[in-house]
Order: sequence, then C-alpha cells, then structure tokens
Amino acid sequence: MEPFGQKSLEKVVSQRALQMGSSFPCQICVVGFLCGVCLTSLFLAALTSIGTFEFSGISFSAISLGNSLPRNSSHETITWSASLSETVDGESELLQRLGLSRSSVPNAPHLENCKLNAKINHRLDKREGNETFPPWTTWKGLLDVHPASTANEQLRHFRHQAISEGAYPPWITGSDEDNYPLTRKVQRDIWIHQHPLNCRDPNVRFLAADWERLPGFGIGAQLAGMCGLLAIAIKEKRVLVTNYYNRADHDGCKGSARSSWSCYFLPETSQECRDRAFELISNEEALGNGTITTKDNYNSKEIWAGRTPRIWGDPWSYLQPTTEINGSLLTFHRKMDRRWWRAQAIRYLMRFQTEYTCGLMNVARNAAFGREVAKMVLESLGDEWRKEVRNKPRSDIQEFVWSNHKPWIPRPMLSMHVRMGDKACEMKVVEFEEYMQLADSIRRRFPHLNSIWLSTEMLEVINKSKLYSNWKFYYTNVTRQVGNMTMAAYEASLGRQTSTNYPLVNFLMATEADFFIGALGSTWCFLIDGMRNTGGKVMAGYLSVNKDRFW
Repeated sequence: MEPFGQKSLEKVVSQRALQMGSSFPCQICVVGFLCGVCLTSLFLAALTSIGTFEFSGISFSAISLGNSLPRNSSHETITWSASLSETVDGESELLQRLGLSRSSVPNAPHLENCKLNAKINHRLDKREGNETFPPWTTWKGLLDVHPASTANEQLRHFRHQAISEGAYPPWITGSDEDNYPLTRKVQRDIWIHQHPLNCRDPNVRFLAADWERLPGFGIGAQLAGMCGLLAIAIKEKRVLVTNYYNRADHDGCKGSARSSWSCYFLPETSQECRDRAFELISNEEALGNGTITTKDNYNSKEIWAGRTPRIWGDPWSYLQPTTEINGSLLTFHRKMDRRWWRAQAIRYLMRFQTEYTCGLMNVARNAAFGREVAKMVLESLGDEWRKEVRNKPRSDIQEFVWSNHKPWIPRPMLSMHVRMGDKACEMKVVEFEEYMQLADSIRRRFPHLNSIWLSTEMLEVINKSKLYSNWKFYYTNVTRQVGNMTMAAYEASLGRQTSTNYPLVNFLMATEADFFIGALGSTWCFLIDGMRNTGGKVMAGYLSVNKDRFW
C-alpha cells in the first residue's frame, strides 16, 4: 500500500461514509473535510463503479455511466464525509491514524457549512431590536460581524440607516433587470406582511391552512395551492400560517419540524405569529368574527384561480418574452398575472433553506461532483497538499468575505426535467430525443456546455441518456418507474421521505443551473421557471418541448 498523498489523484470515490450515526446533526450536516483511505485496487474498482451512497432514504448517483474516470492504475481514494458540528463515531481516530486534523484537510468547494448557514438564515429572517427589517444591507455573508465592523461606530450608524430605510432581501440574486419586474420590492413587502411587529395586536388577522394532502396531489400542486392561499392572505390583509405538511411527516424531520414546512425551508411567518394563530384557531369567537380563517372558508376556485394581489399594480403586463417554443419566443402567455405571482410566492416560501435541506443538497453535490472536485483540489495543491493546508488558519477574507459564495457545480450546467408516464392524461408528452435536440441547440450557442442535471421519474429516460456519450449526465439514483404507473402509486412505492427529498433536490438544482429545458404543461416546470425568474436567471430563458398548454 502506497503512502498517503504520494500520487496525484485521478479518481475519487464518494462512498458510504455519509451513512451517519443516529444523531440528527450528524445526519444532516454532511460537510467539511477529506479523509484519505488506502484501498486495494480491486476494492477501489468495485467502489468507483458503484459510486453511490445514501442520505435520508436517497441514493445519489456519483456520475452517469460512460463518464467515469479511468481505472487503469492504483490511486489514492478520498471521501468528503464529516459533519462540521458533531464528529461521526470513529472519525477522529481515523484522522489521527492518518496524521490529519480538521485544519489540515483541503476545503470542499462544492459543500456548504449547513450549521453556519442555518444560523445566518435565521438571523436574516428576524428583526434585531426595534429595527423595521432584519439586518439586510448591501453586504452579504458574515462581513458585518467582522470585529472591525462591530467596533466602528460610524459603520454601525450607516448600517442602521440603510436597514431602517428598507434594504432589499438577501435571498434575491441579481438586479431588477435580472428578475421579474419588482421582484426585490415584492419580496420585501411580503416579508413585512408576514412578520408584523406585534402578532398579538388585535388588528392582526390570520389565515391558517394545512397543505393539500388529497391523493394524487404532487409537490407542485401543493405549492401552487399554497401560492393561492398566500395571495388570499395578502388581499385580505391576513398573515398566512401553514400547518400540517404531510410530506414532512417522516423520520427525517425531527422535533417540531416534523409534519411542517419548516423541516425544509424557514417558516412563512414568525414563531410568535404561529403561536398566536394556533391559539385563535381553537377559539370559537375568533373563528366567528373573522380574526382567523381556515382553508375551509374559501372555495377551490378562490384558491387555485383567484385574482392576483393588485397592491403592486400589474407588473406582469410588461413581462418580456424569454420562453422559446419551436425556435420562437412565446410573446403571449395566458394568465400572465398568475405566472408572475406564483413566481413571487414560491420564491418567498423557499427563501431560506433549513439545515436539513442544506444537508440534502450537500450529499447530492458530493455524490454527483465530489470525484471531480477532489481531483481539482489535489491537482491545484500538488503533491505537497498536506503541507500546504496543515494547521493553516482561515484568513479573514475566507471567513468573512468569501463566506457567501455558492457551492461549486460544473458550469455551465443545463437542467432538464423530463415528465412522462401518467402526465399524458394532462398534456402531450414528448420523447427524450426532443429534449436532447433542444440541448444540442443550446450547445451550438455555448459550445463549452456539456453537463446535464437530469430530473425524471422514468427509467426509460435514464437508459436513453447513456446513448449520449458526448454529454455528462448527473441524477439522483432512486428507483424509477416503468410504464404508465400513476405518480401517486410511484411515490407510494418510494416511501414518503424519499418521494419528497429527491424531487426537492432536483427542483433546487434546476433553479441553480445555467439553462433549463422543460414542458409548459407541467406545474413542476412552471414553478421551476418561476424560481429561476426570481433568482437572477430571467435572461437565461426557458426552452419548452411542448406548446399545448400555456397556463
């Protein structure tokens, strides 16, 4: 067995080292460091050919067949596997045997510090003292907590002034021109509406609603329904409070986050307002006088097809066309107000990921890109990488300025959602070959594009992707359906946890990708497009494979 670190890395394995202990933090914070393991060449070959591991019921594919790295010699094998907060059993002993410490391990640029991110997100979603807004300023990350910033009276004064005058929410990427009209203002206004200064003020009224849970309602339909309820709450000047979320009713969501949207994303309102609403919902007088309403107070038409809030005017009337069908931009889209509003509502509801969701995304990126990243890291550091990083403290610019940088993914990246199966009862389904024709049309304009994040429930699509050897495909490695099984039956076969986690991973990866191909007839694609158009990607466009439903 060769000494650790002797050769440059040519292939890297993401193995089952992320199958953590029973503690919750260990299960969700899968970030941090590299630990080297010398393996026999036979075991290495077997492990790299599998290249998967599980997290919360999901097994993620490291890389699609046909794109794996060469296997013609022995190599050092590296696994990014540890939690930043809690040490996995046996991990410290392994590091000690290898002569490593946490500070001597190269940074993993494709992973996030989920525990730290969660603290920052909570801080940015809560007022400080008597401020009107949370600490939103033009600065991001942790720069405002640098010792020089906290000690400087002038800096504190101007920062207070900026916050008081209404800085824009930090979850919006890009300028107004990079997003749907008024996105930054609307997001700020929704946050203010949902976070009154005093939730016990008699003038504060509420709308408390469970998420849809009828059989056959997918995550997309549930999100669309909640967008409608948020519109009603804003029009009636009520604070929306969401209650039971069946898709979070599983063992991965712990404590109060079980059966709650707050398992995956920060709550839609403050804990004070939630507490107040749940007090009122059992009060007959409050229900009778309209201090609080529930979903039962509204019919399905009001929820699903009600009017968009008009307090911002009609910004949808000047949306520029960025959706292409058959080579032409779609200049007219039915229900443009609904398209604009659902984009705003879904962006608000998903504004901040929780530690749990961050952990899901870390595992997905590590499984898909970990080998490539580790190869890049070790090649950039050279043979002396252990000396370069050993016990070297993080610099101020790393700690405070670069803290806000998004995790690495291969760029440019194309996300593709291929919906088939029982969707044929709602729209014309399109074969995978037509999706790939659109992908090739993008690559003719951007020849350096060769990576596709593939989202699909169909095994047939995964199999067909292996025929396109000139593309790199990444995807979650879950059991996929064969034939026209209903989506409800398919999700039931996966179990609640897996059938919720892996679609959300795919959704969030699609919002981060540089380009997107989908189908206008799919609610899921409709919502992804909305998230992208409020996430700085309005000028990236959207290529649709069908035109039979414009919403």
